Amino acid sequence: MAFEIEYTNIGGISGPLIFVQGVRGVGLGEIVEIRDGSTLRVGQTLEVDEDKAVVQVFEGTSGLALEGMRVAFVGSALEVPVDRAMLGRVFDGLGRPIDGFPQVISELRMNVNGLPVNPWSREYPRDFIQTGISAIDGMNTLIRGQKLPIFSGSGMPHNLIAAQIARQAMILTEEEEFTVIFAAMGVKFDVARFFIDSLEESGVLTHSAIFLSLADAPSIERLITPRVALTLAEHLAFEEGMHVLVILTDMTNYCESLRELSSSRGEIPSRKGYPGYLYSDLASIYERAGRLKGYNGSITQMPMLSMPSDDISHPVPDLTGYITEGQIVLERELFNKGIYPPIAGLPSLSRLMKDGIGEGRTRGDHAQVAAQLFASYAKVKRIRSLAAIVGEEELSQLDKVYLSFGENFEEHFLAQGEHENRTIEQTLEIGWKMLSLLPQEELYRICREDIQRYYMSEENLECRI
Repeated sequence: MAFEIEYTNIGGISGPLIFVQGVRGVGLGEIVEIRDGSTLRVGQTLEVDEDKAVVQVFEGTSGLALEGMRVAFVGSALEVPVDRAMLGRVFDGLGRPIDGFPQVISELRMNVNGLPVNPWSREYPRDFIQTGISAIDGMNTLIRGQKLPIFSGSGMPHNLIAAQIARQAMILTEEEEFTVIFAAMGVKFDVARFFIDSLEESGVLTHSAIFLSLADAPSIERLITPRVALTLAEHLAFEEGMHVLVILTDMTNYCESLRELSSSRGEIPSRKGYPGYLYSDLASIYERAGRLKGYNGSITQMPMLSMPSDDISHPVPDLTGYITEGQIVLERELFNKGIYPPIAGLPSLSRLMKDGIGEGRTRGDHAQVAAQLFASYAKVKRIRSLAAIVGEEELSQLDKVYLSFGENFEEHFLAQGEHENRTIEQTLEIGWKMLSLLPQEELYRICREDIQRYYMSEENLECRI
């Protein structure tokens, strides 16, 4: 490609950044090609100040020398080819194939930063997505067009949960197409291999796409990976009419790269060294989920975040919680009990759940069952705290019934196998089995008609648990 101007006045190199002087007519976000002898690398303009530009190099700056380096600005933002043919493929963090097959040829290229969406054109998220995991489907239901992150601690099985959701997620209307876009940032090779094998062996990979930015890749690549994945998702949703579930793991690795880049630029740090624009940067990713008026498709997001020291007030989960519509929290206590998935019953919340369940979507008793399970499990937590002080023998008979309910709820409702895929009907049936362990008069959040229809007698319950 011929360029009008190539710049050789390089002011310096710092980490993944190159500082170019004497530039003119350069735009923010513009793609840059850096040549050092016969080597070609690609970067992006991060900042323009009068005649100076800061460029981030996707492949890193290792081995680059100031002498003989030439920099050319191509006049457009980063674009990637998008096509339905990308389903069934595995790409790196920049959208380049790493599965041994050639690059997808497409006449359509889209800006990875997405297009601005008028809030008025958004449709309210509705309709149920079944993940096959009872703790999510039954109590923290995922809705099409929703942003529902999973907060995890160090050593917790969020990668197993992410792979299980990717394998099992589905919509209940067969006439509509559904697909999963999986993007992993800063993961080790064995974890990346696990994701690929898991989706390939289950047959899901044939109608999914995987984007992997490995831990040994330049950290700056992690900032592009979720945007490339969401660009393909936007094409599939709003041009092909598909319902797309985008799983992003691990957004904490993404934020660490953002902090590293901010430090290289010499910016004044905010909380825990993260840049002050962390909120708006995360919002630029999360807000690309949703449904649009006049389009049949939708984009649903499930970002995974690892919380340092299990601190839910850490800037990454804290700011994510402000942008998204709820959160699913993995609990250390359940994990130590050997319960998988260790999804906490009380801190977890899906704010859009009430609008995507019920008659015609899941089942008419769904909302009441979920509310009663939440209320009853909250009482279990209070009784356990009391028992730790006065001793279990001092508890009332009803309190002991609640303790038995709590143990069964954790062992039979929350816990399930890594490859166990439960339908929403199976989940609600298990929920009723748990509620039938309590006296009928304790089910104050369920209408009498549903109690008469689903509540199990003691004899019937014993043979079904």
